[in-house]
Amino acid sequence: MTAVLLTSIMAAVLGSLQIGFHTGNVNAPAKIMEQFFNSTWRSRHDQWMPEHSLTFLWSLSVSIKDFGALLGSLGVKFLADSYGRRNSILIANALSVVGAALMSASRASGSFEVLIVGRLVFGLFCGLVMSLNPLYIQEVSPTELRGAFATLNQVSFASGIFVGMVAGLETALGTEHHWAMMLSLSLVPALLQFLVLPLCPESPRYLLINRGKEAEAEAALLRLRGSAERVFLELGEMKEEAAHSPSGTTLHQFLRKRSYRKPIFIVLIVNLGSQLSGFNAIINYSTKMFQSRFDEAKFLTLGVGAVNVTFTLVAFFLMERAGRRKLLLTGFLSIAACNLLMTIVDSLLPLVPSLRSLQVLVVLGLVSAYELGPGPISWFIAAELFDQPGRPVAMAFTSMLNWGGKFILALLFPPLLKLCGAFVYLLFMAAALFAFVFTWFRLPETRGRTFDHIAEEFRGHEGLALHSKAGFHTFT
Repeated sequence: MTAVLLTSIMAAVLGSLQIGFHTGNVNAPAKIMEQFFNSTWRSRHDQWMPEHSLTFLWSLSVSIKDFGALLGSLGVKFLADSYGRRNSILIANALSVVGAALMSASRASGSFEVLIVGRLVFGLFCGLVMSLNPLYIQEVSPTELRGAFATLNQVSFASGIFVGMVAGLETALGTEHHWAMMLSLSLVPALLQFLVLPLCPESPRYLLINRGKEAEAEAALLRLRGSAERVFLELGEMKEEAAHSPSGTTLHQFLRKRSYRKPIFIVLIVNLGSQLSGFNAIINYSTKMFQSRFDEAKFLTLGVGAVNVTFTLVAFFLMERAGRRKLLLTGFLSIAACNLLMTIVDSLLPLVPSLRSLQVLVVLGLVSAYELGPGPISWFIAAELFDQPGRPVAMAFTSMLNWGGKFILALLFPPLLKLCGAFVYLLFMAAALFAFVFTWFRLPETRGRTFDHIAEEFRGHEGLALHSKAGFHTFT
């Protein structure tokens, strides 16, 4: 572990900090921002916006970031393979600056459309960076710390959510006069990333395997490791992987290649199970969920953010000890149990108002379970299951699944809650249970294994089962 390695990782995760900030900052001041929508509409049409239109427009404003991220995911492979992992993060960071500038200018321009467009542009940045970050981090990290360092991306994301929640409080910047200024705060980490990341090395794997620049790869690896002996060993491993890897993989080849089929299915189920587990509905709408029953709903939402950060840190320390598989199994099963309890508690609340405190505990339990495993692992597991040529496409696929799930949930949760009431949580429970069963039978453990070792299990060994009947440690 060297200063250059830590600086590279911390500079990269400044992007996910920005994403978390704009995920958490619209929760508490939602009413104030809805009033801005309404007053803007009245100034144009001399009448208030119909309530159903306002509900839809606000849901669109919240979810448009995730839709933009879905579109941004399509550019991951092109950027990562054309400009490198580090430079691609810097290119994407420009979208963050433009998006934040538009969002903060919406109040001064008197246009809620500018806010929506700003969140859309920022969403393009989200779709790129939440795939490029794990890709860069995993390729510069040593094997024994790969998962833990990749989890730092989720730690930064959760920290950004918490900071956004704090900034959005009425006692901070979530007021009628300052909410636009609050939206511009993400410019600070964006500019800091522009200053620091260019000083960090490019991914040695990209330089050697994708570009064939052995001398540059060796120099980058020496800066990251600080040990000539370690560099010699890792270069040998990379050369062995390069010998097994084609120069590149197109989307068509990615979908047709036999050795990719099982990893694709694993990534599909783990990511959809994670996103459709209900976590994002709670993050986006927890204030509205609590405000009908608590006077200080915004501060309870702040507690949700604090627990979110705490358990991403717990996952960071457990990732290389417990492994990916055990954390996923524990997380999915706990999420399913919490969603069942949410259904029961929400159904009984009109009859037993004293259960409202239990509702808060269940929400905190669900957030904890998500961040213990499904939250961080779903973002980086694809980078471990695929070889170098397929990794950028796999990360783009991961981003599309994650942001697509977030978009659908953010858009549909309010109407589903009105339609189904408390039983909407049973849908989340079913998604988590399905992901648990699939993980139990199909997901291998990748902890402590080199990329080439993992890829070897899929190359020419498609007939073998992908789980160990003896335990959670390896393939059979």
